[in-house]
Amino acid sequence: MRRSLRLTGLLVAAAIMAACTSTAPGAPSTAATKIRFQLQWVTQGQFAGYYAAMDQGYFREEGLDVTLLPGGPDVNNLQVVASDGAELGTSWVPKTLQSREGGTDLVTIAQILQRSGTRMVSFKDSAITDPTTMGGKRIGSWLGGNEPELYAALTKAGLDPTSENIIKQDFNMNAFVAGDIDVAQAMSYNEYAQVLETKNPDTGELFKAEDLNIIDFNDPSVGTAMLQDAIIARDSWLKKPGNEDIAVKFLKASFRGWIYCRDNYEKCADLVVKAGSELKAGHQKWMVNEINRLIWPSPNGIGQFDQAAWDNTIDIAVTYGVLKAKPTEGAFRTDLAKKALDALGTGAGDTKGASFQPAVVTLTEGGN
Repeated sequence: MRRSLRLTGLLVAAAIMAACTSTAPGAPSTAATKIRFQLQWVTQGQFAGYYAAMDQGYFREEGLDVTLLPGGPDVNNLQVVASDGAELGTSWVPKTLQSREGGTDLVTIAQILQRSGTRMVSFKDSAITDPTTMGGKRIGSWLGGNEPELYAALTKAGLDPTSENIIKQDFNMNAFVAGDIDVAQAMSYNEYAQVLETKNPDTGELFKAEDLNIIDFNDPSVGTAMLQDAIIARDSWLKKPGNEDIAVKFLKASFRGWIYCRDNYEKCADLVVKAGSELKAGHQKWMVNEINRLIWPSPNGIGQFDQAAWDNTIDIAVTYGVLKAKPTEGAFRTDLAKKALDALGTGAGDTKGASFQPAVVTLTEGGN
């Protein structure tokens, strides 16, 4: 009898375990695939779509257990992915191509930002309004791989970047506001807002957009904008059995995350604050809203490539010495992003954002 009861107990336990580990049709397997995704910079709204994909369970639905690895000034995001410290990552296209020239096998597999967010900012009274007027000025740049558009613009304007007074800029706008830099590098979604969140000592009020000259690399008169935030992987990793499918699942979930942030920018700002961003909630709302401007509309669909934009990036990079030569075959591939977009289907909503209208975000002192 005891043996019978023991057997019955074992069978019941087995049944309970099976019920707990089984998945409903269409649900992700409990044996989730672990993926490390290396961010290009610290936790902030620039990467809100990935945090949304995690928070909303989009990665989990694809059977992925994703770890988002923050970057920063001491993290070489490209090297992390190239050396198998992460399976996937995000990086600016020119930087990825430079790493390929240096011997890595990094491949761009999806293009998130459709436009460049890099600007150069000067005060109105400086008369610095375009690259030709930067000659002999104190030019701020982070000099951490984010300078290709600036260097290309200076070269195009007939200036030699190596002989100009280019100052390594901190990751804030203090030196610019103090007058130690004449023209400073600023992302539209970050440092530009930092200026507008700062009090003008002459007026006691926050600086206003009309106090500034903005040099936009997307402007045809400048014409050196290059593709920025893209998703990358190692070619050697993609060639391993099953990894292309994993990449497609990651892209699909990420695309859903970016669609969510387009439609819920304030919620996504809160997500990155909760994830540990050092920048405050008001600043993050600005950032997510401005990142949305750089993504939407995506005429070919979220994450898809525009061949003309890619070719233009290459032409600018080669013409103005950012790259030594055009990249070898295999620098990018479109099939994985296309599969991910197709897999979204109609249930994901508008994947192009043709009718997208950015919100109006009012900045406050210190980005609160």
